[in-house]
Amino acid sequence: MKDGAKPWLVDDALWAVLKPLLPVRPRRARHPGRRPLDDRLVLQGILFVLHTGIGWEHLPQEFGFGSGMTAWRRLRRWHQAGVWKQLHQALLARLQAAGEIDWSRAIIDASYVQAKKGGCSGLGPSPVDRGRPGVKHHVLIDGHGVPLAWSATPANRNDVTQLLPLIDAIPHVRGRVGRPRHRPGQLIADRGYDHDLYRFQLSRRGIKPLIARRRTEHGSGLGRERWTVERTISHLHNKRRLWVRTDRSPETHEALLSLAACLLCFRRVRSSFC
Repeated sequence: MKDGAKPWLVDDALWAVLKPLLPVRPRRARHPGRRPLDDRLVLQGILFVLHTGIGWEHLPQEFGFGSGMTAWRRLRRWHQAGVWKQLHQALLARLQAAGEIDWSRAIIDASYVQAKKGGCSGLGPSPVDRGRPGVKHHVLIDGHGVPLAWSATPANRNDVTQLLPLIDAIPHVRGRVGRPRHRPGQLIADRGYDHDLYRFQLSRRGIKPLIARRRTEHGSGLGRERWTVERTISHLHNKRRLWVRTDRSPETHEALLSLAACLLCFRRVRSSFC
């Protein structure tokens, strides 16, 4: 975004990558109705909600974003069409072509997010917040902090259960001559991922596990590597809509999480090519 005071403005370079990925809805020949609002304006409305945390129904009309329900429906439709997945792959391909993905190691971690509205699906009692309902954001990054995979689960889900799903969710990244890359050389994780079965499964995938052992003294040295994933999670939670879950639908929350992760990838692309 060129204007730091308005992070919801869609950068021209980001729009050039995203626009071809958006599904086109054919208009009816008879009784076509009103022409749909421009996708770029709707995306700016979605980003406004993501950055400010405002409710969909309170989206300001004076900015030309359209109604909050239009933004909400468009976000869900794009998510269901796999737009964010395709955008993520396109951005990773650009980073791979520039040699900006560190495949020598990957780092995984999770963070708890409280939920403020009752009756939401996809929630669980948090073991670190007096059993309050919430979700966990699980994030897997490369050595530079580029998000490679992510997920959102109920807050009571053990961190280690998402280790292999996230490893397997890393897309096959093109951009250079040869076979696409999708496996890091090492995986760094804290004691929450300590399990010999998962170490074995990582080794079978050709990944060296560097996971701290439980019930051992601190001083493994992995903390000097793990701060990178903590920084990435902090950047994600700077988006106020992700800091506290207020969306009743887990699909909407996952769509916003995916969009935020793509924005972090784009920021790395922009810094690499500018």
